[in-house]
This record gives sequence, structure tokens and C-alpha cells, in this order.
Amino acid sequence: MARAYSPAGVSSFFEVVDHDANNVPIPDPLKIGARGGGYVINRGVQTEVRVERRQKDQIIVYMNGQVKEDARVSETVVHTLLERGKVHARVTVRHIIEPPTGCGCGTSGAGALSTALALCKALDLDMTYNQIGQVAHVAEIACRTGLGTVAPLMVGGNVITVQPGAPGLCVVDRIPLEPNYRIVLGWFGPIAKSAVLSDQNLQARINRYGRSALEHILKEPTPENFMITCRTFAENVGFMTERLKHLLSVMERNGAIGATQNMLGEAGHALVEEAKVESVCKAARSILPKKQILTSTVESGIARLI
Repeated sequence: MARAYSPAGVSSFFEVVDHDANNVPIPDPLKIGARGGGYVINRGVQTEVRVERRQKDQIIVYMNGQVKEDARVSETVVHTLLERGKVHARVTVRHIIEPPTGCGCGTSGAGALSTALALCKALDLDMTYNQIGQVAHVAEIACRTGLGTVAPLMVGGNVITVQPGAPGLCVVDRIPLEPNYRIVLGWFGPIAKSAVLSDQNLQARINRYGRSALEHILKEPTPENFMITCRTFAENVGFMTERLKHLLSVMERNGAIGATQNMLGEAGHALVEEAKVESVCKAARSILPKKQILTSTVESGIARLI
């Protein structure tokens, strides 16, 4: 048995990178990814794995105490590592997930990474941190649940992915933040990633504005410019609902440095100084139930064994 923890991460803007410069699909999943940026938060996924040697593989996945029938990402990670270890086993995976799922908080990436870390330990596999992260990254690509979530979770902070790909191949930078900053999350519900990413016209728009956002942020890498630029990106891309726009505006009017949409979700996050968190949360509670609002510090640590 082994346990691991991965922080989650809200994505603030992105650019899909699954074709090369000649618009040819990239065949290697280690080189597929996204440019973009966001915040790694200290609300994440804690995973416990138990391994019992058997003649045939069996994988059981629990999420917050309930059996999850369709847990493709976790199952893909487990199959990959069992094959690498050349063993057959019954593997029980138990995830405790704090942020909402499907709302652009990176929970699938955090689940994949924490599963890979814990199972690597339980199977006594000799792998580096980046090699373990690559297993999680490839699982996300294969299951179409994420593009560039995993690597930033291995860095922490206000992250900017400058070059895409798996951990060890990508380039992740970050904007230094003072310790009094907080992230306030509010969510209405999920947005289907597959529907968005299968729309070629929408993806082209995302990529055009995502590349522009990255360039604009790198010219002035401050928290204030980051939030303003990400809000402009979200508005230009155009799948922000009216009620989400209202939520973001209310949080900004009540003290947030900036607020923007989670990518991808009908959800938003605000960057707030600690002294103004209660004011922003109170304003959000005028629109959302308390259970759909979450406050977090920005995680300066990284995914780890526990």
C-alpha cells in the first residue's frame, strides 16, 4: 500500500498543441500538450493504492468513497505501471478529491499523477519524478481528459507553460507571488471538454487568442496583467455564460485583483489578497450556494508521496 497527494490546478488560458508547424498531427503523446497558464492550488487529490498479486489484473477505483465505473485515466495509469513492472495484480485505487470535477480544476491530472506516484512506490519501481509524470500525462492524452495539466502540478505556483509536452520535455515557468494571495473558486457546473475540443473553428479561435495571451503575459509577467489578459482571453474565446460573467464581475467589484473563467468549466477563479477574501466570498455567496465556493492558497509545493 502507498499514498500520494497531488495539488489541483485551475487553468486560466491555453493553446492546444497537437499538430506540428506544418499542421500534421503529432504522433508522440509525450510531445502533445498545451501552452497556457493558471494556478496550482492546495486543494487537490489524495490517493491510496493497495496492490495484491493475482493471476489476472483487476482494477477497482473509488472516488470520494463511491465506486467509479468509468475511471479511464486511473485505470490507464495502473495498466501502464503493471505492464512496466511485469506483474499482475488486483489494484484498489481510492481518490479523495477536494475541488469540483469537470470544472477546469485539473482533478483528472491530479488523480493520474497521485495514482502514478503511489503505485510506483507500491510496486517498488525505479522511476524518476519526470518519468512518473510522463505516465500520467500520456494517460490524460489517451483518455482525452487533459492536455497539459500534469507538468504544472509538478512545479506549483502561478504557472506559465511556455513550451508544451510531457514533464521533462515541456518548459514551465511561473510568476512569483507574495504569500498573502488566495484563489477563490466558484462553479455552476462542468463543460464537456470533448465537445469544445472537437469543434475545429473553436479550437482555432482558442489557439489564436491563447498564443496572443501568452505573448502578452510574458512581456509583463505580473499577477495583475496575468488576470487581465486571461479575462480578455476568456471573453474572446466566447463560451462564457452570462451568469458566469456576472459572478466574475461581482468578485472583481468586491476586491478581487482579477477574475476569469476556468478552462474548461462553467466556473471561475479570482486572485484575491488575504484581507479581502471574506468580502469576495460574501459577494459570491449572493450568487452561488456556499458549497459551490472554495478558497485556497496558491500551492508552492508539488505532487508528492505522503
